[in-house]
Amino acid sequence: MKEIDIFQIGNLKIGQAENQDAGTGVTVIVAPEGAPCGLDIRGGGPASRESGLMDPLAAAEVIHSVVLGGGSAFGLDAAGGVMKCLAEKGIGFPVGDVVVPLVCQSDIFDLGYKASNVYPDKEMGYAACTNAFEGEHGNFENGSHGAGCGATVGKMLGPDRCTKSGIGSYAVELGELKVGAIVCTNAVGDVYDYVDGKRIAGVLAEDGKSLNDVSCEELMYAMTMAGKPSDSADKAPAGAPTNTTIGIVFTNAKLNKTQLCKVAGMTHDGYARCIRPIHTSMDGDSIYAMSVGSVEAPLDLVGTLANHVMCEAIKRSVK
Repeated sequence: MKEIDIFQIGNLKIGQAENQDAGTGVTVIVAPEGAPCGLDIRGGGPASRESGLMDPLAAAEVIHSVVLGGGSAFGLDAAGGVMKCLAEKGIGFPVGDVVVPLVCQSDIFDLGYKASNVYPDKEMGYAACTNAFEGEHGNFENGSHGAGCGATVGKMLGPDRCTKSGIGSYAVELGELKVGAIVCTNAVGDVYDYVDGKRIAGVLAEDGKSLNDVSCEELMYAMTMAGKPSDSADKAPAGAPTNTTIGIVFTNAKLNKTQLCKVAGMTHDGYARCIRPIHTSMDGDSIYAMSVGSVEAPLDLVGTLANHVMCEAIKRSVK
């Protein structure tokens, strides 16, 4: 198994747009030819659009784009701009004289990071989708870009004590099989290195430069034992509801929508290996899984590799 560039998986274009001053943005993943896609949502409060298309019982066999964005439910308007851009390029499901692009979206809650009244809209979605077609693959890069523009982690003591995170990616190949992941890590919890278990990002100490001696999990326990958050911490967990980690895994394995839903579920174990706590009632933790190739590969192998690349993508999203 060796590391490869995310675009070596093939048949993908990725564009990003953001408002750095407002601290929000979108990352648009485009499968120009359409691609089977599954979805698994484990968080209790997702902000999402067209999730029903991922249901194995739904008629749509392929979709044309997945949008990862900021702005919580307000930011879901970005998908309209993506649809407009794709339709202008003739990409979509043909219906008579028009094409209807099938676009799914999931958003993080970043409204309190900088500006709470500015969020992704149709114009930003259109710009990000346009950027996906610039050059060979688009303008994707890791860091505080696109959906990761307003991402933070370690929010148990509020926004002043969290770590800035962003968007991260990683991909590998094993023989002919290729699997990659992109993730926007915006968690209430701390982030841990999946290899050695060490805490690498999260709630900060009062100096704002080092990690707090007490982890988010331990703070949660202490707050509960104290009866109310303010009894056990210098600040109530005002940032606790402002979470959600969203991601997507790609593979060149030939998988259908039902199989991809299983791959997405297995990939959630990568979240659990790296983020604590995870999948809370106020999270919208979601993972898409997309097939963009025709390589024959065992489902369990794809899911296991997807778990691995998601762990590394999370690590890179905070580094």
